[in-house]
Amino acid sequence: MASVDVVVPCYQYGRFLRGCVASVLQQGIEDVRVLIVDNASTDDTSEVARTLAVEDARVEVVTHRTNLGHLTSFNEGVDWAEADYFMVLCADDLLAPGALARAISVMDDSPRVNLTFGRELIITPESSSQEFDQLPRSSDWCLIEGRALLDRLCRSGRPDASRFMIPGTTAIVRTSAQKRVGHYRVHLPHTADLDMWLRFACTGDAVQIDAIQGIRRVHPRNRSASVYDCHKWDLEWEAAFESFFQHEGARLPNARRLHRIARRALAERAYWGCFSNLLRGNFALSGALLWYAVTRCPDAAIFPPFGYLLRNGDSVVRIQRVLSEIGIRWHAPVEGNSDAH
Repeated sequence: MASVDVVVPCYQYGRFLRGCVASVLQQGIEDVRVLIVDNASTDDTSEVARTLAVEDARVEVVTHRTNLGHLTSFNEGVDWAEADYFMVLCADDLLAPGALARAISVMDDSPRVNLTFGRELIITPESSSQEFDQLPRSSDWCLIEGRALLDRLCRSGRPDASRFMIPGTTAIVRTSAQKRVGHYRVHLPHTADLDMWLRFACTGDAVQIDAIQGIRRVHPRNRSASVYDCHKWDLEWEAAFESFFQHEGARLPNARRLHRIARRALAERAYWGCFSNLLRGNFALSGALLWYAVTRCPDAAIFPPFGYLLRNGDSVVRIQRVLSEIGIRWHAPVEGNSDAH
C-alpha cells in the first residue's frame, strides 16, 4: 500500500482538531502520517495536538510562537512531506471515509495523474464525523488531461463551468509533483489553491472522482468569510490568474488565449452581477462590478455578453429569484399561452 502524508494547519480550531485528525487516521491506510501545525493558537489547540501525538505515533506536531499565516503552514507541510501522496486538510474540515484509498487506487494505476479530487459535502459546526460513516461511495472517475484542466479552470468564471471547482478538502496529489510545482504563494491568501491547481495542470493529468471525498465545515470563522462580496472574490480570482500567467503560465504555447479566456470569464460574470445587484439596490457594489467588467472587457460597454446568459441553463430561474427578492412577480412565457405573446 502506498504512503500518504497529510498536513493539518490549525489556528483557533482546537474544538475541531480531534475529529479532523481522526478522519485521516481512520482511513484504513497503514502508512499514513499527520503533521499538525499550530499557528500560534490561543485556544486549546496545542493541548489537543500534543494529546493526539501521544495517543498515536503517526501524529507529529509543530507549534509556532507567532501567527505566520495559513499558507506558511501549507508550505511547511510541502517541505515535510516525503510519502508517495500528499494533501492539505484544514483542521475544521474532514476526510470522507475511503477518500484516500480511492485516490491512491487511481494514481497508483495512472503514473501521469498527479492530482485527484472529488465532491465535497458541506456541514455545520455541530456535525460530527460519526454522522458520515454511511456516505454513498463510488469507484467511478473520469480522467482530465492537463491541457483540458487548464482550459476548464480558466473558464471557471463562466456559467457553463461555474460548477467546476477543485475543493481543497478533496485534493490529493502526488508528492513528487508537489515538490516540482513548489510552494503555495503567500500573496494569494484566498486563491492560492486555484493558482496551485493551474500549476499542477502543467505537470500532468488529473482525475475527478465521482464520490464525496471531503467534508467542509462552514462557520463564521472560515477564512473565506472575510471576503464579503462577489466583487472582492473577482479580484481574488483575478490575482490568482495574473500570478499564474506571470510565472508558469507564461511559458505555455497558448498562454495569451487562456489568459484572455480567464479575464473575459470574470468580466462577464461581473457584468451580469452588476445588474442583479442593481435590482437589489446594492448601488455601490453594482457600480464596482460594472467598472470591473468594462475595464477587463471593454467591448462589454457596447455589446452586452448575452452569451453568458445563454450558456447558463438556469438563467431564467436566477432572474425570477432576483425579481422575487425585490417584490416583482414575473413568469416565463409558456407555450400555448396567448398572454405570453
